[in-house]
Amino acid sequence: MAIKAIITGATGMVGEGVLRECLLDPAVEHVLVINRKPGGVSHPKLTEVIHADFMNLSAIESQLRGYNACFFCLGISSVGVSADDYARTTYDLTLAFARTMARLNPDMTFCYVSGAGTDSTERGSSRWARVKGKTENDLLKLPFRSAYMFRPGFLEPTPDLKNVKSYYRYISWLIPVVKLFYANAGSTLSALGRAMIHVVARGYDKPVLEVPDIIKAAD
Repeated sequence: MAIKAIITGATGMVGEGVLRECLLDPAVEHVLVINRKPGGVSHPKLTEVIHADFMNLSAIESQLRGYNACFFCLGISSVGVSADDYARTTYDLTLAFARTMARLNPDMTFCYVSGAGTDSTERGSSRWARVKGKTENDLLKLPFRSAYMFRPGFLEPTPDLKNVKSYYRYISWLIPVVKLFYANAGSTLSALGRAMIHVVARGYDKPVLEVPDIIKAAD
């Protein structure tokens, strides 16, 4: 199938990596990125829309129709963030965006980048995990053609990306150790991007993909 994808978070490490895989993959026909600031990427099949308020997309709705995939890579860390701010960005913003996508593109497959350790019960002791769990659960209730929740662990960055988080330069030596002793603890960012493309094209047998599922779906 010809994939026409909307990507959020393309100015962050994960979103930039997913965008790169989309631009490389011939199955992806067109990509629309929605950024708060210019991403600086130019490609024949890429369109960029600058929009500040992801809670309200009414001003750009006319540009969001006709897409069959959304790769939602926008998110923040819970470290140093108040409970209200974290919930607003992680849950409120994500659901507001997704509801608009479902209304405009009911044939869309929605892929959400969550995180390893997310709490689907919404009752655990970890605040961030509960919020992520509620976000996943409510996304799966929306009337998309299909929706998949991706729970990556440690992500090995794609070389030459400009938005790789600075702390990776200090922990890059750990990557071979993680691969050797904790094979299911993480994957490459490239694999995550390919897995998201592949579940749109051919589906997957469950809606929540942990690290082993991401590696499998990437093949």
